[in-house]
Amino acid sequence: MKIQKNSLVTLEYDLYVDDYDGELIESVKSDEPAVFVVGGEEMLETFEEKLIGLKAGDVFKFSLSKDEAYGDEDEEAIAEFPKDIFLEDDDAKLPEVGDYVPMEDEDGTVFDGIAIEITKEFVVIDFNHPLSGEDLYFTGKILKVEEAE
Repeated sequence: MKIQKNSLVTLEYDLYVDDYDGELIESVKSDEPAVFVVGGEEMLETFEEKLIGLKAGDVFKFSLSKDEAYGDEDEEAIAEFPKDIFLEDDDAKLPEVGDYVPMEDEDGTVFDGIAIEITKEFVVIDFNHPLSGEDLYFTGKILKVEEAE
């Protein structure tokens, strides 16, 4: 069976930035493969499009430009928050540079960011996707293709 919309796909892959011999960002192997439904919004749509027509046993190698992946870094997705909001709970502590920081808006939607700077008064958090601004390079193998239930 070939991969099409609504296929249940099981695959392994390696993800690199800079080039196919660049920095390895993620490695998903057959002992813990990626399993998703094409069109189920679990993977990048452009990633799924590159897999259409492949079948179990096929290997793949393709790249996604930053525009096809997570886009450019957005300066407006970087925000300063007063330090005191992180210390409202008795057991709270300030995040450190590099820490993931979940923040909730008025509607209860949670946004994950990374603390990129701690100043005297503020914690600066970057809400850009960690791979924004990067071209992505994938190599992998289709392990199984089934009809989704």
